[in-house]
Amino acid sequence: MPEQSPLDLPEGDPFGPHNLPYGVFSTGDESTRRIGVRIGAHVLDAGAVAVALGSPHAALLGAPSLNPLLAAGRATWTAVRAALTEWVTDPAHRAAVEPLLVPLDAVTLHLPYEVADYVDFYASEHHATNVGRMFRPDGDALTPNWKHLPIGYHGRSGTIVVSGTDVVRPSGQRKAPADPAPVFGPSIKLDIEAEVGFVVGTPSTMGEPVALADFREHVFGLFLLNDWSARDIQAWEYVPLGPFLGKSFATSVSAWVTPLEALDAARVTPPARDFPLLPYVDDAAVEPGGYDLRITVSINGQEVAHPPFATMYWTAAQQLAHMTVNGASLRTGDVYGSGTVSGPEVNQRGSLLELTWNGRDAIELAEGKRTFLEDGDTVTLTAWAPGADGTRIGLGEVTGTITPAGR
Repeated sequence: MPEQSPLDLPEGDPFGPHNLPYGVFSTGDESTRRIGVRIGAHVLDAGAVAVALGSPHAALLGAPSLNPLLAAGRATWTAVRAALTEWVTDPAHRAAVEPLLVPLDAVTLHLPYEVADYVDFYASEHHATNVGRMFRPDGDALTPNWKHLPIGYHGRSGTIVVSGTDVVRPSGQRKAPADPAPVFGPSIKLDIEAEVGFVVGTPSTMGEPVALADFREHVFGLFLLNDWSARDIQAWEYVPLGPFLGKSFATSVSAWVTPLEALDAARVTPPARDFPLLPYVDDAAVEPGGYDLRITVSINGQEVAHPPFATMYWTAAQQLAHMTVNGASLRTGDVYGSGTVSGPEVNQRGSLLELTWNGRDAIELAEGKRTFLEDGDTVTLTAWAPGADGTRIGLGEVTGTITPAGR
């Protein structure tokens, strides 16, 4: 019996031809980085197959990062995706394609793009309400501006790392309310934030805002993101200018970027708005901007939460419009995060801050109770989205293990 081809995937494989996420990989002891496309449990060397089949996109797919492809724009993204789909589905191409498929467990995956700027948002009403109730129990849970604009802050792009990179426990100043003075030392409230990230392809001109309707002209795709957070450092530093050292030590992103086209069947209408929106973020007349993504948070292999991205109040298109409405320009490789994804149920909360109600209620793990992360803990985010005809679209994973604080 002939050996089964890696292209003959089991029915329902979440990484079938309907998905085709992009990444960057190397093999063995080679230092050369190549663009790869995941198909099942294999990675297709996209640049090599483009050369073998005489594709006009060979130069873009032969680059060591996704940035040239990202900068090429929507028409090229669509053409390249159509070509890749043909290459992995047309039997006429199997002789060229099959030798260029590398088992996933035989590759090293790298950060797939060169990050330009990084912005993180705060778009879940459930998360923002939980945080408000914790820290402002006698006041309004949401700040007066929350339902009028997508709140965000600029993060540190140089500490965005690919999934699998260890996270060193950060040190900094912290001061509990009852402490007479701040102390310096390792964070004792190390947390996660389960998020979805978006990467910009086509840049924009400084001084020219990006309209809601132009979201798909600028954003290439999305991926899972874990915005590690030192809650004790953050609590002492964030007034009046917001997060700084409590967030900037590490942000983990998936090695795979799912193109927006793969997620067309997962688009959903966001939650109903409670207040009229100003025109530049009013999405009533544009295509639905939400995505039905089902996220799972695991600690040391044990599932602890299932945040639903469909509940996010502010969409990625609204965030992009707000981010540029003052004339700020986009650059190829800009990354922005959705903010913590949380749903209305306790088991849908995307941070330990919420799951344990700031340490009040411990989580039971096989290794013992947790309020915040301990050294050696490994956190993994996985997700999938519904596709057409009952299929599932896999979004890969983002994982990181906590190592002891440095000097």
